[in-house]
Amino acid sequence: MKQLIVILALTTLVSACKTKTQSDNDNWIYLFDGTNTEGWRAFNGSDLPPKWVIKDSTLTFDTEKRLESDYKGGNDIIYAKETFDNFELYLEWKIPQGGNSGVFYHVKEGYKAMHETAPEYQLLDDLNWEAINNAKLEDWQKTGADYAMYVPDISKKIVKPADTWNTSRIRFTPELAEYWLNGEKILQFVPWSDDWHQRKAKGKWKDFPDYGKFKTGYIGLQDHDSPIWFRNIKIKKL
Repeated sequence: MKQLIVILALTTLVSACKTKTQSDNDNWIYLFDGTNTEGWRAFNGSDLPPKWVIKDSTLTFDTEKRLESDYKGGNDIIYAKETFDNFELYLEWKIPQGGNSGVFYHVKEGYKAMHETAPEYQLLDDLNWEAINNAKLEDWQKTGADYAMYVPDISKKIVKPADTWNTSRIRFTPELAEYWLNGEKILQFVPWSDDWHQRKAKGKWKDFPDYGKFKTGYIGLQDHDSPIWFRNIKIKKL
């Protein structure tokens, strides 16, 4: 009888663990799984810009591929199938020497650029950009920054060489936003707090009244005229 009770208890435990694992996996929505670009299109456009292609199961901005002569619009792209408010976004990316890009959220269309409204998780080749471009960067312009708003904790920031895969995670709720890089939490802030509004009023976004005000929107990827590679882009609603 004791053996039967133990077996039933173990079976229940295994079943519960399996259900939880399946539930966790089911919560993720793949925005890009390496096989197709369904749901992606140009910001303020109707089609995916020709430079964005799939190569070796990665979503790539291919600067060697020329734009079609009749193409209208920019090269920033959004996942337009669904909007998100509170979320956890995970993606893997790599960038070439001197490269520059970014991940945007709460994107709204109808503006000239995504950055007019949407916060940006900055992606950059921190180790080579200044030398290649013969210019100095501020910390709020480097990888992992909430661009022009919050800077990463450099003691926890793991900077990898160009052409090396990185992992990034954005976890956003109105109570707390967290940015992660290569397994480490590198910054956090409270959206729409007094501190947030002060930074917006004094910094780069002081002349952009709609910056950061929207509480839901699209996920966007930036073309900054350099190659960029993304893979395993997935999101979980919170």
